[in-house]
Amino acid sequence: MNFLSFIEQNGTALHKETGDHLFRQGDSDSSMYVIKEGMLKAYYITSEGKETIKSFLQIGDVIGSMSAAYAQMQNTFSLICLEPCTLVRFDFKALHSASLTDQELSKDVIEILLKFAMKKEQRERDLLCLSAQQRYEKLLETSPDLIEKVTQNDIARYLGVTPVGLSRIKHRVMEST
Repeated sequence: MNFLSFIEQNGTALHKETGDHLFRQGDSDSSMYVIKEGMLKAYYITSEGKETIKSFLQIGDVIGSMSAAYAQMQNTFSLICLEPCTLVRFDFKALHSASLTDQELSKDVIEILLKFAMKKEQRERDLLCLSAQQRYEKLLETSPDLIEKVTQNDIARYLGVTPVGLSRIKHRVMEST
């Protein structure tokens, strides 16, 4: 069985509205989600109440807190719909168990996890090695649709700058083109 077949047989369709949370930081939700329609934001709240954005998720992405799903810990981040969303929720434990005995499913799970790890590696590299302006320029190049759909405050939080800093960066980028 492949991953899509597993989801069809074991998943539950969900419809969420803009502003609905799938889970919040500190909750215990061992579910994973496949995004069929819409866009979501995964974010952290620091102990000082500051929001930082982990990622934006779109159609085809698979998301869930691995800490909660695999290790039965609390969710380390929150997940909110930025627009109406259609998702498929599935139980990670069931997927993990089935993948131990099904080679095709196991290969698909490995591919999903490798893509996730590479995405996370790239995000870490960008945050640690690129300037804020370089991160913004890369976002313009790789995800222009995101710039149109997401608020400027959220883009700033994703890039790790203040909204004023983002405004200055945008001005410099526009001047240089």
